[in-house]
Amino acid sequence: MSADIEPAVKARLEQLRHKLHHHNYRYYVLDDPEVSDAEYDRLMQELLAIERQWPELKTADSPSQRVGAPPLEKFESMRHSLPMLSLDNGFEDGDIIDFDRRITRLLDTDGPILYTAEPKMDGVAVELVYEEGRLSRAATRGDGVTGELITANVKTIQSVPLRLQEAAEWPMPALLEVRGEVFISHSGFRRLNSERAAEDLPLFANPRNAAAGSLRQLDSAITAKRPLEIFCYGVGLIRGLEPTSHRDTLNALKGLGLRINPLVRPQITLEQIFDYRRELEEQRSRLPYDIDGIVIKVDRVPFQKLLGATTRSPRWAIAYKFQGVQETTRLLEIEVQVGRTGALTPVAHLMPVKVGGVTVSRATLHNQDEVKRKDIRVGDTVLVQRAGDVIPEVVKVIASRRQGGEREFVMPSNCPACGASVVREEGEAILRCVNASCPAQIKERIKHFASKGAFDIDGMGSKLVEQLVDKGLLRSLADVFTLREDELRHLERMGPKSALNLQTAIGQSKRITLSRFLYALGIRHVGEHGAEILAQRFETLEDLAAAGREELESLAGIGPAAAESVRQFFGENQNRLMIERMNELNVDIFREDIPRDDKLGGRVFVLTGALTKMTRKEARERIERAGGRVSASVSRQTDFVVAGTSPGSKLERAQQLGVEVIDEDILERMLG
Repeated sequence: MSADIEPAVKARLEQLRHKLHHHNYRYYVLDDPEVSDAEYDRLMQELLAIERQWPELKTADSPSQRVGAPPLEKFESMRHSLPMLSLDNGFEDGDIIDFDRRITRLLDTDGPILYTAEPKMDGVAVELVYEEGRLSRAATRGDGVTGELITANVKTIQSVPLRLQEAAEWPMPALLEVRGEVFISHSGFRRLNSERAAEDLPLFANPRNAAAGSLRQLDSAITAKRPLEIFCYGVGLIRGLEPTSHRDTLNALKGLGLRINPLVRPQITLEQIFDYRRELEEQRSRLPYDIDGIVIKVDRVPFQKLLGATTRSPRWAIAYKFQGVQETTRLLEIEVQVGRTGALTPVAHLMPVKVGGVTVSRATLHNQDEVKRKDIRVGDTVLVQRAGDVIPEVVKVIASRRQGGEREFVMPSNCPACGASVVREEGEAILRCVNASCPAQIKERIKHFASKGAFDIDGMGSKLVEQLVDKGLLRSLADVFTLREDELRHLERMGPKSALNLQTAIGQSKRITLSRFLYALGIRHVGEHGAEILAQRFETLEDLAAAGREELESLAGIGPAAAESVRQFFGENQNRLMIERMNELNVDIFREDIPRDDKLGGRVFVLTGALTKMTRKEARERIERAGGRVSASVSRQTDFVVAGTSPGSKLERAQQLGVEVIDEDILERMLG
């Protein structure tokens, strides 16, 4: 049948496949697309149309075949040509020094050994087998000798090439067994769990579990909906390619179109390994995916072969693990805290446990819906993690450890701080205390009022604010400016000198920009950036107070929720009286006139990742001075996304929408 097909059709089909493979590589591996989503879709639709008309021309490596295999009844087994061994672990510098000594002794060499180090991904190990450049099969690690055949599922991972790229510097191998780690990014994990919560499905405990569960779906159409990614880190059996170092191995994989972690550090010494580990541990919370250490490998392949392996692990590699960020402990009690906006938050009191090197005794439970969904009870054994390595939270209950005496938790119907009624506004998961004079709210509002981005009152810390409210010296924000040294000196841990210093700091804080003053007021949905937008638009507080909802919503960066909050805040008589009282107490609010030009012509920028040449705040100020605007989210109105190190989901969104991505150097040039 295929003999009757015109050569031009076959040629066009092959051209389309080549183009689509190339664009997949540019998008998913290099993060540098060359075409818009619309153009890619047109190419794919043309390919599908040809394959529908001539189904005999379909091939296993066609871009159309990423999803389409019928569901399996069970997974077949695949034996690895070379075992996928596990790694020995090190937890201290001494373990790595001992590893280096063993290597030096076994190789009988006096010179320093060079290593290649890379992040240890917290994902699922797989093997991809390419024959003559085409993906023929893929399997899980399994027991290291035999894994499960998951070819159809792996094909759904967009960053896995179905056909290897031609590379001028590397020959196309006849056989290439690639080892890699499949994972789900933090943003992908949040999106996945959000979708599951909306469908009332059980949530995944962590990204690794989600990745493992996704790879073991018998129906590849389900796997295709999961945000799986891959980094390739090594090889098994190879024919037709002979790299002499691990660095060359990774370069060859990258040249052939496979995705390599950009944080790999090639050919470094033992001393540099320790610096690298410290760097990665410091970056860990900002990375868009989970890592649990670094992997150290002897770089030279001949040395690797000489060193060989034990029955369990290679002698030439070791994992230098970070301290764990998830632990189990017992939930002793649940306390409800009241925030500055009246939000009631349940907080778990835990049996103290070390998580990621920090002792954790409290963790947020977010809200009543979360407690109910996770079925958290007082007395439960729970899995705790430090979210982003900072805020502890309860991930899940270990239900199998229940003894029968655990107590269900119900949020109170009255505020635990003042006894007032609590309400749940439509569309919100949070209960709020309706009493604006609630002492708990007052404490949190004053802490915010005195904080760094607001009035920045040196010496007015959390404990002192609580004392001042409890003793009746502070009942509103304006009361801060009435505090006297003779009142302060008699407080706990406050002597005459500390009292005088605090009174001086309060006096010095009285002159404040309009944007910082607005932020200090603690208006719901108005953060530092929102306060700056409002201060740029309105000359005075009176102008802002008189603004209608439509006028507020018309400002870029001020959404409907923020506009309504501003309107409600200035609509409250007691808030206007409080501001008048501050004026009477000589609080000087001035509008900062920043010299601006129109160099950027109103273009919209979004910042993502860690900037190294300037802070986020400095970048925003410089962009706005140059006539640009900074937005918090990526949309079709965004002109540029500025990507620093370890960019997050905003980069993915930019790539989806075809928004131009630039680095700090280009931004600097644009700013002049």
